[in-house]
Order: sequence, then C-alpha cells, then structure tokens
Amino acid sequence: MIGEARRAMDRRLFLALTGLAALAPAAAGAAEEKKKSGGGSYVPIQTLLGSTFKASGARGVLAVDCGLDVPDAALRTRATQSIPRLRAAYVQTVQAYAAGLASGALPSADYIGQQLQRQTDVILGKPGARVLLGAIVVN
Repeated sequence: MIGEARRAMDRRLFLALTGLAALAPAAAGAAEEKKKSGGGSYVPIQTLLGSTFKASGARGVLAVDCGLDVPDAALRTRATQSIPRLRAAYVQTVQAYAAGLASGALPSADYIGQQLQRQTDVILGKPGARVLLGAIVVN
C-alpha cells in the first residue's frame, strides 16, 4: 500500500518536472527577446522623479517619462552605454526643477525637454540623439 502511494507521488513529481523542462526553452527565448517599445532607434530611460511641495505643505512627486530617439547606430551604442550618466544628469535636472516648482503650478514640458536635450548633447559629445517626452505627472 505504501509502495503504491510512493509510486503515484513519484509519477506526479516526474510529470510536473517534465512539464517545467518543456517550458524552459520558451522562457529562455522570451527573456532574450526583451520587448522594446518605440522601434529600433529608441532607447528607453527609466522614469525620472523629483520632490515637490503641495499647497497643504505635503510632499508631492514630479514624474517624467522619457526616452531617446537615436537613428545613428554608433551614437545609439554610445547612448546605451551612457545611460547611467544620462539618467544621473536627467534626475538632477528634474529634481532641481521640481524643487522650484510653485505649489499648484503646471510643469513646463518645453523647459524640461530643452534641459534634458542640453544634457544629452553634452554627455554624448554631439547632437543626433533626440529626447522624447512621454507623460509628465505631478502628484
């Protein structure tokens, strides 16, 4: 009796492991094929955050979604390698802007875009990468 129960449990374990092994190649392929929105020339940048103050005195957050459009392959490689430097400069710019943002005021997408573009051109050493702004949200 105990032997039958053990064989049934071994069979279930074997079937479960076989099923997982069959899924492993598909999961590995999905990890390698990381979905990249925006096409081949798009370089995504993680959301940028800066602290603001609300009229009530509570803290708020300015969130900026952005990315880079870099048609030139050599410059795109440089931009991809420079993401940590670009992100550090972008976060510093957004934090400084958010700190000076008046309570209840709307953020200026034009100003933020100009400042981020200036930082991009300086860090990459030449123009050719265009900053694309997504959502700009103040909470």
